Amino acid sequence: MRLTKNFTFEELLVSDTAARCGIENIPNENAQVNLVKLAYTVLQPIRDAWGAPIAVNSGFRCQTLNTRIGGAAKSDHIYGAAADIRTLSNTMENNKKLFELIVKMAKEGKIQCRQIIDEKNYQWVHVSVNHPEKEFINNQAFHLK
Repeated sequence: MRLTKNFTFEELLVSDTAARCGIENIPNENAQVNLVKLAYTVLQPIRDAWGAPIAVNSGFRCQTLNTRIGGAAKSDHIYGAAADIRTLSNTMENNKKLFELIVKMAKEGKIQCRQIIDEKNYQWVHVSVNHPEKEFINNQAFHLK
């Protein structure tokens, strides 16, 4: 199901680990609402500003999947409010440019993110949105690794 011009519901659920381990990665209704918000208010504006496709490494993770991959116990991913994204080239240089673009967009008020995190020296960028389980606290973690 298409959520935005460039993002589908299915790509925000895909997980190689879930498939390999037989884990059903199915979001509840609240997580589905958060995924739609994430796609419309953050991912699509980032994609439009970037001007080229971006890949979603990880979107929603059910609790079992999140535990299996070693995710944080209260990760925004389990609420459908986060995505780990990267450029299609997946180079450190381009992922860093993507990160810098996202930070700039947040600072200019073009997107509202709960978190923007450079993960593992620009292997990917974590972005998340405010959601009812975690109130917005202006926690834009621009340089956490």
